[in-house]
Amino acid sequence: MCENNSLLKKLSECGKELENRNDDLQTWTDSLEELSEIEDAFEPDKRNKLHGKTILDIGTDCVKPLFIALKFEPEKIIGISEDLSVYSFASDLEQKSKLFTGKTKIRLYTCSLFDEVTLNRIKEKEGISKGKFDFVLVSKTLHHPRTGECVAKKRNRKHDCKKDETEKDCIYKFEELATFEKLLELGTRVVVYEFFDPNEEDSDKIRGRGGYFTAKELEKMFKNLAEKYRVELIAPLRLHLDKKELGNIVATLRKVDCVCFYVEEQR
Repeated sequence: MCENNSLLKKLSECGKELENRNDDLQTWTDSLEELSEIEDAFEPDKRNKLHGKTILDIGTDCVKPLFIALKFEPEKIIGISEDLSVYSFASDLEQKSKLFTGKTKIRLYTCSLFDEVTLNRIKEKEGISKGKFDFVLVSKTLHHPRTGECVAKKRNRKHDCKKDETEKDCIYKFEELATFEKLLELGTRVVVYEFFDPNEEDSDKIRGRGGYFTAKELEKMFKNLAEKYRVELIAPLRLHLDKKELGNIVATLRKVDCVCFYVEEQR
């Protein structure tokens, strides 16, 4: 009986380890696929490089910085995440990337976008305290910083915010102008990639408290952003987003599973 229990325990541990390895592999393959959508938003030079440029990767998956460094060779990529521990390879990747990315420094930090004290310390340490990053990358993370009122009751009359203090079932309103004002304080160009999986619920861990953007939320976000900023859509279509194009893109958004765009101050 003891031998059987020991064997079952070992099998369980091996099963968990295999699951973790599969998750790691999925992260690497997903990142490569996402980069194929994101790369046009960086608009590298004629040599397909970003020499001298700096990138802040918010909600980093730790892998995309390596792929970007290998292909575009920017000067520095700083990745921040509220919980780097979910990526078991993060520390090794940061250290060993020096062997492959001699022209790019990659630094990974546990830090929230909302933790201004820690973020300012990181910027000072990395020599960016007096200016902005050239790019802020927000990949599959933009729907997380929801700070407005909970709108879950509009979708489910039985919803009660008070029932669960973790607010895991709440869906907080996304305040796009306040969010992008903050992001554009950090970088000259904010590059966004959002993915939607209808078969998966993305219950945000901290501050997000909700799921993916709905088509209506994207429509509202693009409308408000286009009135104040320069907005360039990269995928599913490549176009400058203004009032004229807004109506055309809304119908398309309902048919795709990813969207990529960037936002800058009006020139």
